[in-house]
Amino acid sequence: MGDYIATFFSHFGAMAFKKKCEKEGYPAVIMPVPRNLSSSCGTCVKFAGSPETAENWHSDELEQLAEILENGRFQVIWHS
Repeated sequence: MGDYIATFFSHFGAMAFKKKCEKEGYPAVIMPVPRNLSSSCGTCVKFAGSPETAENWHSDELEQLAEILENGRFQVIWHS
């Protein structure tokens, strides 16, 4: 289990993903997208879980999924 950032094409997609995370018991917070990740809507969800968490809930709104590394950098692991 690690920390991840999911970016979205719309703010609505981010809101829906956050609600789904919370419903399933994964801590999640909506925040601005970090500068070194680009996003269509500028909103992302930081969550604790696994890459499968986001991939299993894939929707047309999910733009990319990045793992937060120990050094504060990001590793993009999935992109639409």
